[in-house]
Amino acid sequence: MRQMVATLAGDVFAGRRVGSPGGRAAAVWLAGHLRAAGVTVALDEFAVSGTVREVYATPQLVFTGERARSLTFRRDFCEHLASADAPQPRSGRLGAAGDFDPAGAWILEDAWSGERAAAAARAGAAGMLIPRGTDAAGWMPKMIAGPATVDIPVLAVRSDIHQQMRTAVGRATVTASVPMRMVDVTGSNVIGTFRRPAPGQANVVLTAHYDGVGDDPGARFPAACDNASGVAAVVEAARVLDQLLPAGVGLAVALLDGEEAGAHGSAHHARSVEAGTYVINLDGAAQLDGAAHVEAGGPARPLLAALDAAGRQVGVPLKAAPMPSDNRRYAAAGLASVGIGMGMPGYQTPAETPDRVEPQTLDRAARLVIATVTHLIASRDGAQAAAGA
Repeated sequence: MRQMVATLAGDVFAGRRVGSPGGRAAAVWLAGHLRAAGVTVALDEFAVSGTVREVYATPQLVFTGERARSLTFRRDFCEHLASADAPQPRSGRLGAAGDFDPAGAWILEDAWSGERAAAAARAGAAGMLIPRGTDAAGWMPKMIAGPATVDIPVLAVRSDIHQQMRTAVGRATVTASVPMRMVDVTGSNVIGTFRRPAPGQANVVLTAHYDGVGDDPGARFPAACDNASGVAAVVEAARVLDQLLPAGVGLAVALLDGEEAGAHGSAHHARSVEAGTYVINLDGAAQLDGAAHVEAGGPARPLLAALDAAGRQVGVPLKAAPMPSDNRRYAAAGLASVGIGMGMPGYQTPAETPDRVEPQTLDRAARLVIATVTHLIASRDGAQAAAGA
């Protein structure tokens, strides 16, 4: 599992953004890994349109008050996902919303508003600056999907710097660029079938997304925790379960693309999954802090009971909590599903490196999935036997 995490987080896959060369290479590598283990593999492609934003050059932001200050991308500021593509630097005076004529100015806003952005664009503003916080390590996590694009450049500035700018309104200038474009791409799910279900037997699909947000120009985003860790754990769990489960029980893994762009891969895959299938999704298996987070959907009562028994067996406390990941697409398709999260240190930043993935958490995640499936099948077989008697 640790080797798989390190491989997926490597330079060759460049952050594994959906539709990128690195993302496609990761799909091919995962398919080859499964085939080498004797698993039947299919690469299932799908389109992602009007969603993915690509930063194709490093944005710039220079704030000039009493002195010129060049801010650091992803530490002091980052792109706002609604921004227009503005690759050439634009300079203008610094102003606050509602205080002056916005024509030619970079306008400070206290919160994002598409309506105010549209009004600023009509008035000829140079751009908008919105406050944003950082994570505990001082990074602004990267995202690639967000609100509709507006007709003006928009940048998110670290909250304390945004406040400093406010004290310099009317006395300072801003020069900034936002080289970011919308790209239509093709994603690819990697579906590995270990065994087909016999008529009347249970079918289990273990899922985890392998895509990340992709590298920035000149900066690595390894995506080791989110979600190379989950991929490694479900592949290992499936390998063990293939040797443990009774004959006739179906077992597959779906390694999903496009989760970071709005769970497009699971939405595409869920339509083809047989009714009655049990789905277990693992998004993050890097650092268990207290309890694993669990969200259930669809007719998941038997699956939840099995997960509860498994958590007690392997010593993983469980906590009901939102898990806005691929599990929701399967639940929306009427399938019994649970989403499990066991930590993502460095989430969507350059600090999300393989050394942040704890071996003991990987091990516990795989054991939790294995125990959940074995409890589920044992309980189902027991119920069928009782009904037959």
